[in-house]
Amino acid sequence: MQSVHWDDYRVVYQVAQAGSLSKAAKQLQCNHATVLRHVNRLEKSLSIKLFIRHQRGYKLTDAGTILVNEMPDIYAGFSRLDNLLGSVEQDISGNLRITTLVNFSSMLNPALLEFRKAYPKLRLQLISTDEVIPLASGAVHVSLRAGPMPQDPDLIAREIMPINMNYYAADGYVKQRGLPRNTAEYNHHDWVMPSADKFHIPLVKYVMKYLENEQVVYQSNQLLDVQAAVKAGIGIGLVSDRDASDQKLHKVKLDQSLQLQDDVLWYVYHRDLKHNAKVQALYQYLLQYLK
Repeated sequence: MQSVHWDDYRVVYQVAQAGSLSKAAKQLQCNHATVLRHVNRLEKSLSIKLFIRHQRGYKLTDAGTILVNEMPDIYAGFSRLDNLLGSVEQDISGNLRITTLVNFSSMLNPALLEFRKAYPKLRLQLISTDEVIPLASGAVHVSLRAGPMPQDPDLIAREIMPINMNYYAADGYVKQRGLPRNTAEYNHHDWVMPSADKFHIPLVKYVMKYLENEQVVYQSNQLLDVQAAVKAGIGIGLVSDRDASDQKLHKVKLDQSLQLQDDVLWYVYHRDLKHNAKVQALYQYLLQYLK
């Protein structure tokens, strides 16, 4: 067997999880050809096929299935080693990989600007996605997550700020159509809603149970699109109170009996990084500039 590169295993594992070269390349932030080169090199080194190529993606062979079943523990071990070694060096420099929701990525920039001014040797790598990237995988150091507090015992979650969202309508829409005064009037209005994969959000779930399908005139899988459509006057939709504060938007009064907890933005990292200077310093800057 020829010499094997650890990166080949890492990339092949990502392809197996993603199901295609293009998705894996996007997640790894590299090009399609690079991913294919890693796959071919590992198969050549092992003298075995790990995937069956077909039009709908890459399907695992028996050997590929064994690799995928064994990789999580190996991956976690390397990640833990990397984190422990990184924590020894307390100089705040090198790479710091952060994942956050698409909605919040631009909001971080003022804090990240000041953070970089204080630590100019630091390089920030931001991954904006609505998917949860496992911190044990080592793909990122820090995750900014919205919702209830993460309960994984291997993770440390620290609150940054509450995320208050409500239904709003633009001034132009309200002048033409007014606002619903109760649930019986919901179907007299146009609504801008997230796509079905976000119907689990309490505020979305609550309104959708009263709406007829034809009243949802605009949908997007990104809340940023929803907010932009509301501001444009297309209909009533979810906007964060923070974004609504500087716009001519009117809040819809929901049923007073509806008790919903405000979401929280959490700063989440693996417990192996609890003494890491970069991780701790970033938290302080985000706490200062976002709150």
